[in-house]
Amino acid sequence: MDDSHKWSGEATRKGDALDLEEGVFEKDDPKEIAASLKASAEASDRRKSAPYRSAMSMLTFYINRAGRNLSEERKTVLEKAKAELRKAFGHVP
Repeated sequence: MDDSHKWSGEATRKGDALDLEEGVFEKDDPKEIAASLKASAEASDRRKSAPYRSAMSMLTFYINRAGRNLSEERKTVLEKAKAELRKAFGHVP
């Protein structure tokens, strides 16, 4: 079964929470990923929680869904995007 037929792929593409920029998770710059997710979360009127929580949830969902199919390099970029997202929303520890 390819990704387009899995519920998780459908959720990423058409979920109620956010309208994502196409290719956002393929970007190489963690700051660009974070900025795009932040913009999507703040623009959404369908999300069920605060923009920060929605954006972080979508990023975490994507990382978990991709699982072992993510290269170490890609996983590193996405984990750095989490840190950038925290900064963008002022949630720096």
